[in-house]
Amino acid sequence: MNAMVNLLILLTCSFCLYLLISLLKVLYKYWWIPLRIQRILNSQGIKGPPYQFIHGNNKEVAKMLKIALSKPMGLRHDIFPRVRPHMYSWFNRYGKNYLCWDGVQAQLVISEPELVKEILKNSENTFPKRNPTIYGSKLLGNGLVAAEGEKWAKQRKLANYVFHGESLKNMTPAVIASIETMLEKWKGQEGKEIEVFQEFRLLTSEVISRTAFGSSYLEGEKIFDMLKKLSIIVSRNLLKDRIPVIKYFAKSADFLESEELAKGIQDSVMEIVKKREDKVVSGEADSFGSDFLGLLVNAYHDLDEKNRLSKEDLVGECKTFYFAGQETVNSLLAWTVLLLAIHRDWQEKARREVIEIFGNQNPHSEGIAKLKTITMIINETLRLYGPAHSLMRKVGREVQLGKLVLPANIELVISIMALHHDPQLWGDDAHLFKPERFKEGIAKATKYNAAAYFPFGLGSRSCVGMTFATTETKTALSMVLQRYTITLSPAYIHSPIILLTLQPQHGIQVILHSLHDDA
Repeated sequence: MNAMVNLLILLTCSFCLYLLISLLKVLYKYWWIPLRIQRILNSQGIKGPPYQFIHGNNKEVAKMLKIALSKPMGLRHDIFPRVRPHMYSWFNRYGKNYLCWDGVQAQLVISEPELVKEILKNSENTFPKRNPTIYGSKLLGNGLVAAEGEKWAKQRKLANYVFHGESLKNMTPAVIASIETMLEKWKGQEGKEIEVFQEFRLLTSEVISRTAFGSSYLEGEKIFDMLKKLSIIVSRNLLKDRIPVIKYFAKSADFLESEELAKGIQDSVMEIVKKREDKVVSGEADSFGSDFLGLLVNAYHDLDEKNRLSKEDLVGECKTFYFAGQETVNSLLAWTVLLLAIHRDWQEKARREVIEIFGNQNPHSEGIAKLKTITMIINETLRLYGPAHSLMRKVGREVQLGKLVLPANIELVISIMALHHDPQLWGDDAHLFKPERFKEGIAKATKYNAAAYFPFGLGSRSCVGMTFATTETKTALSMVLQRYTITLSPAYIHSPIILLTLQPQHGIQVILHSLHDDA
């Protein structure tokens, strides 16, 4: 009997000790470390909203977003206070750089150009990419966006080969064919309202399918659909607290759905890969192809283990290019058309340039390089309505940044939108659409020569598809302007919102007027 009592006492003591140790670990991680980081940065002049136990500032951010998005917005381009109200408020209250908290994770938010330049042009080891969230990893896998070190170098090399120089020229016919299909569908819609954000979603999906994967939108439709659903799940989980213990016992509906979607995307990608493999095996084709998918499949079958891509890497690369290749160009095209519909004088200038260079013929590579006015318009659109609003990095070890000494394991958030809308960098007319800022190129658009403008990132990890995206946009705009004048529909509601990329919450409704009614 005594032995039984002693055993019970021992078990109770052990359990209490386990609870005590667990509690101390939680307090250390969720209280002591954040307060220590806060103290270190406060002592160097970096202030910010105070840390709240476990939740950080997430509840406050969610509340500010809800209030900002509930208010109607006039047709103006000063969108920063609306789509990132917390950042706008905290920059004004705490200065160019401030400390905030994504749950327990410390984030140093930066809008000082010199520091941005130092971070993005620094070696990868000092400020590496941050680890993707549990949902983010399902959306993009370990593709080019997330990869590090040798793996990144290998994957970047493949992408560089596809999206530069001669390869881009070879893509032009496929891009033009996709745009012609869209324009054919628009015939008979003259004078009627068209929602161009959705139209360009289909167009850019078709273009990336044809150019990078040698297929059609219909073949990749299931993948695009699943990626869109996954991106919505990622967006709505960005501000959710990662509370300890609970995550080990409960898998949310979002988690289960994201698992299912990731599996579905992998199966669909491997189906497309198998078609390529089968053609080579049957002798129908003598290689896997020279497009992006062909290069990936070649690397997947490489006999040299060092160069070989794993199945996970192959799927990750496909997800990255299906998503990024479609999402960014879709956003850029839609916002450019909105701005041209509002600023009709610039629409006319752009049209005159297109007709002067191409007449009524389809665009070609040599002519696209001469589109100075359209380049200025695109650059200004990217400044005001760039698809990417911020870049994330992390501090792997204690490091000096400018005059600051940063502790390990904090994240760096570079606010692209804050920099692009900053009157100190762009002048008092920073919130006006003025493409002439870029008349002498990007370097002279602002007096500030550091990182004041970088819609596609900066340094070695800048977007590999930048030239492809701008070329596709120029080609599509040229072909639309050759045929139509564009006016804004009275139904349009100006409501930019961030769902990973910057999107129009209610779409962009325009009315097309044919230039050739007498034809």
